[in-house]
Amino acid sequence: MQGLGWLAAIVVGGLAGWIASSIMKADTGIFLNVILGIVGAVVGNALLGLVGLNAQAGSWLAQGVAGLIGAVVLIWLYRAVAG
Repeated sequence: MQGLGWLAAIVVGGLAGWIASSIMKADTGIFLNVILGIVGAVVGNALLGLVGLNAQAGSWLAQGVAGLIGAVVLIWLYRAVAG
């Protein structure tokens, strides 16, 4: 989450992870929500970069959307692999 401080990255990541777990109806705790959101932001930024979009501008909203997209993808991948 470039452009955001550590505390802001945790807050934005936590919100993105919580929203993603709500959308995907995953039973995750607050710690996993934060991890999903932060790692999801990295995944989301990479996926958005593949289609020519840049969410690395540093805005909270752009990083939140990237984190949400990435966290949903991570939950989906986990479910696909775990069965």
